[in-house]
Order: sequence, then structure tokens, then C-alpha cells
Amino acid sequence: MKKITASAVNQTIRRNYDKRRKVEGDAPHVRAMGMYKADERGILIQLSTVKGMYGELVRNPKVELCFNGSGKVVRISGTAEFLEDQGLKEEVVKARPFLKPLVDAHGWDAIKIFRVANPVATVWTMATNLESSQFIKL
Repeated sequence: MKKITASAVNQTIRRNYDKRRKVEGDAPHVRAMGMYKADERGILIQLSTVKGMYGELVRNPKVELCFNGSGKVVRISGTAEFLEDQGLKEEVVKARPFLKPLVDAHGWDAIKIFRVANPVATVWTMATNLESSQFIKL
């Protein structure tokens, strides 16, 4: 079996949107989100206080992301660690100009960015679907 590397996982997640799962009552829900960036700071995801997901993550910061593409599925588990970094918020709004009206209406505090702390990943393909999962720390 081919060894999974952190580099291969990072290449896969940089190209794809992630889907974040939540539970409401006893029903699971999945939300598609555009990851801001995966770099030396980690996997960075931007959201806002205007939507309910921010409060959900404050109450329960456990996250699992799922990326798929190029015949691979990458699942990453970790904890949402919110970053209060004004420079990073400005970087995100510059890269995502559609957020400017949100900042104008609600202020910079409406922009929240978290990184996935202590990420652990597993990768599978149709060829490896029935094999035991391998987990790697990113």
C-alpha cells in the first residue's frame, strides 16, 4: 500500500472545497464551505458572526473536514482555534472582496477565522476503500 504523506494531503485540500458536518438535534447536516487557505499557519477557514455556525463552533469546537477530488477523499479532524489577527482579517477581505459589505455593516469583529488545530488526516480512494484507515498528523 502506498504511504500517505502530509504533502499529498495538503495538495489535495488546496484544490477543493471542504464540507463541514454538524448535528442539529439528532439529525446530521453538512455545510459546504470554501477554505480560505492551507499554508504554514495551518488550514484556515473564514466565517462570520452573522451566521449560526460561529456560535456552534464556540460551543463545540470539534471539526471534521472532508475534501474530495482527483479520485481521493481526505478527511481531517481537529479543533477550531479562532485567530484574532487583524492583519489576517484584512488579508482575507482583500482576497474575498464580497466580504467588504459585511465588514461595513457589522465591523471587523463580524469576520472570524479559525485554523484547524491538531489536525489528523486520513485518505481513501476506491482502490483502498476496504482497507484499514491510516491516520497522519499534519
